[in-house]
Amino acid sequence: MKRRQFLTSLTAITALAACSDLSFAEEPPRSDALELPPEKWRQVLTPREFNILRSSGTERAFSGDLWNHKADGVYTCAGCGLPLFDSTTKFKSGTGWPSYFQPIANDRVRDVIDTKYGMIRTENVCARCGGHLGHVFPDGPKPTGLRYCINSYALDFVPRDQVESLKGEPVVVGGVQAPDKDKKP
Repeated sequence: MKRRQFLTSLTAITALAACSDLSFAEEPPRSDALELPPEKWRQVLTPREFNILRSSGTERAFSGDLWNHKADGVYTCAGCGLPLFDSTTKFKSGTGWPSYFQPIANDRVRDVIDTKYGMIRTENVCARCGGHLGHVFPDGPKPTGLRYCINSYALDFVPRDQVESLKGEPVVVGGVQAPDKDKKP
């Protein structure tokens, strides 16, 4: 494809995304939705967490403390504590960010169309507080084929033996059954 054709196609796709309704079906807000003004978020988040969760920033690859984390437990939103990902769905993607093939349940992570930087991507936000988590890509492992590429500073980790402390939030892997990490294929 010639450069001019490529640029014309890219411009058309970007214009279509900007002018049409490419958003996913709007889900009703959670009954426990958390909305705070930016000043309050600055009080409760570290500067790195605020940059990522509230300003849609990203950490440099291989710089976050959870990209190579291997402990058994649950990853929660650093902003509101909602359990988002189970460690049984985490995999080594080689990208430098924590990667998961599915969230704990369908009502934990919302997808939003992101057209920044001349691309069309699917952004992931926390379903409770709306904090930016990362993006999802269709190049993950089976069984879902998805790669949720999430910023370390958007997450906190709760070890499996402390999961009960998550204030009654059900922590079960929804959708597709997660593989047993102790079982050999």
